Amino acid sequence: MAVVLAAGSSRRFGAADKRCAILPGGRRLLAAAVARAQEAFPLLRVVLREDDDPAALGLAVSTPILRAPRAGRGLGASLGDAIAALGRDDALANVGAAAILLGDMPYIRLETLHALQRQATRSGIVRPRYADRPGHPVLFGRDFWPELETLDGDDGAREVIRRHRDRYREIAVEDPGVCRDIDTPGDLLPLRE
Repeated sequence: MAVVLAAGSSRRFGAADKRCAILPGGRRLLAAAVARAQEAFPLLRVVLREDDDPAALGLAVSTPILRAPRAGRGLGASLGDAIAALGRDDALANVGAAAILLGDMPYIRLETLHALQRQATRSGIVRPRYADRPGHPVLFGRDFWPELETLDGDDGAREVIRRHRDRYREIAVEDPGVCRDIDTPGDLLPLRE
């Protein structure tokens, strides 16, 4: 399954909500990232702030949404809220791993997501690596979900990875999209290879 984190405030982008930014080709940023994730993962949840309107962000009415009540505290808090909600959802009891994607990374190739998905296990952590840089998404086996639920602040899951280096693997990929997020309006330009 995939969890698309999109509850941040995006201060570096300026006053506009970057999730609504228009990419070359006319699609909104968040909608494009969610559509790519849905191509690879049959189960998906998009994490939003409590006051976000999914339709205003360009998401389909059918998009499954999780609310992050602690989103103002940072990425780690949003991830913790999301994983806690997943753990309470009986319909997801058989899910063995979750791919954590960022809502501002629309350029990840479908074949990369499929390759990572094939490597996911209940007891492992898998991450892509491009040009000597670790990228996204990070796939966390369900064994790590209790630790992820306790996250708070803005550090994300770095400490969980650090504590479990023996169960962490990086997969080399030829996909610059795993390291390319949209932080400023200038980042909206098409990816050049």
